[in-house]
Amino acid sequence: MIFPLSGLLIGAILGALRAKARGGKGKDMLQWGAVFAIIFGLIGLFVLIILQRSMV
Repeated sequence: MIFPLSGLLIGAILGALRAKARGGKGKDMLQWGAVFAIIFGLIGLFVLIILQRSMV
C-alpha cells in the first residue's frame, strides 16, 4: 500500500514544482499537482499489483 501513497505524494510535489517553474499561480500549481498525483498514484498501484502477483 506504500507505493500508491508514495506516488501520490511525489506526484503532487513534482507537479506543483513544475507549474511553479513555468510561472504558474496557486491554482495552476494545484491542478498540475493533482494531475501528477493521479498519474504517479496509478503507476504506484500497478507496481503494487505486479509485486503482489509475483510473490504468490
